[in-house]
Amino acid sequence: MPTSEMIYRELGNTGEQVSAIGLGGWHLALKHVDEPLAIRLVRTAIDRGITFMDNCWDYLEGKAEIRMGKALRDGYRDKVFLMTKIDGRSKQEAAKQIDESLRRLQVDYVDLLQFHEILRFEDPHRIFDPEGALQAFLEAKQVGKVRYIGFTGHKDPEIHLHMLEVADQNGFKFDTAQMPLNVMDAHYRSFAKTVVPELVKRQIGILGMKSLANGILLRSNTVTAIECLHYALNLPTSVVITGMDSMETLDQAFEAVKTFQPMSDEQVQALLTKTAKAGSRGEFEPFKTSSIFDGTAQNPDWLGKEPQRLQQLMSAAQ
Repeated sequence: MPTSEMIYRELGNTGEQVSAIGLGGWHLALKHVDEPLAIRLVRTAIDRGITFMDNCWDYLEGKAEIRMGKALRDGYRDKVFLMTKIDGRSKQEAAKQIDESLRRLQVDYVDLLQFHEILRFEDPHRIFDPEGALQAFLEAKQVGKVRYIGFTGHKDPEIHLHMLEVADQNGFKFDTAQMPLNVMDAHYRSFAKTVVPELVKRQIGILGMKSLANGILLRSNTVTAIECLHYALNLPTSVVITGMDSMETLDQAFEAVKTFQPMSDEQVQALLTKTAKAGSRGEFEPFKTSSIFDGTAQNPDWLGKEPQRLQQLMSAAQ
């Protein structure tokens, strides 16, 4: 649904066209966002040209998916590219979470399903295990519950590269990968410097998140919200996912698109120079330097059981 208010980009090599700005689902269930406002935000975003919807099985105990599901009634589902994420690492847990997400969203399928919070080096091995979550994803895709498969993470670019490596070893190619892409990222454990070039080479759709880090980046007093969004849009992203918890932040996203022009090397460097000191230690990217953002660390049961053969190995060793 192209509009003059939005830019549209290709999603990797899927052949899909998606809005350059995506609506972040987590914000739809924050305490200060009631259900009528959440529905209004989603529908207004779609009416104005945003087609990419982000969500996750674990966002605020499912409330974010439930609210988005209500907003996508009355014909709105057909206007969007719907993505959600699940945490399960075992086939059994992943299959359960997939079905729960579909019920909450009130849909028969999602366009994109992603493995959420790939934060640990063992995560790829658990997912690609014969008893792992990939099997649930592939079965869901086979029966039409899922169209494309990706993964997300916010901790360390080396873990993203490891996920790609383990996928290669198993003969699998992801359609998308999601990661923090912001003006601070360039200075500390940078996804933009290490992961993005690899994804471009592989033609995997690049989903940027934490472009404002829920406003944390603005507390550095070095950049504006529009500058943050322009920086992320200037990277080879298919989509920049940003949270919208008010009509003002929704308008801000459209203002960023309206005023965006490809940045020169000099303009990028000027922005990075302004943020270099603030970004040098990861202080304004706590998702990299703390476990505060790690839902699966605080709720390890979301991951499911370790593969049975590994449990047997442990039993034999004891």
